[in-house]
Amino acid sequence: MNLAVIDTGVFVSGVFWHHEPHWCLKAWLRGIMTPVMTEEILAEYEAVLERVKQEQRFTTDTAFWLNTLRTSVLWVTPVPFQDKVCRDPKDNKFIEAALGERECYSIIARDRDLTVLEKPFGIDIYTPREWMGTLTRSQRKRLRG
Repeated sequence: MNLAVIDTGVFVSGVFWHHEPHWCLKAWLRGIMTPVMTEEILAEYEAVLERVKQEQRFTTDTAFWLNTLRTSVLWVTPVPFQDKVCRDPKDNKFIEAALGERECYSIIARDRDLTVLEKPFGIDIYTPREWMGTLTRSQRKRLRG
């Protein structure tokens, strides 16, 4: 199973705009990847989706995305840190979520506070483009099909 934590910037961009983050979400919807989720991450998704929707005056149905998330992700209990790992401590939640599932080795992020990290705790941190490059030829074909 291809598991990944998706940072908020990637998720929100993928919902509203059709570029690389959207392809990551499409991979989830097509069963190529399963997002790893915590309550804290979902709460941030909800708040940022609503804020961007209001600011940009989008009409996108964000309820579809949130309802689909609630039923098709792998829910985990995060492994909390005692110390700051990321420059922005609010981003620790993404690494903590990945550590909550032993089989999760990937975080998809655009946030520089995450992407500058080498490979914390053995977890690869990919930009959406880099993550798409990890897909097999058949997965990419399924994604486009």
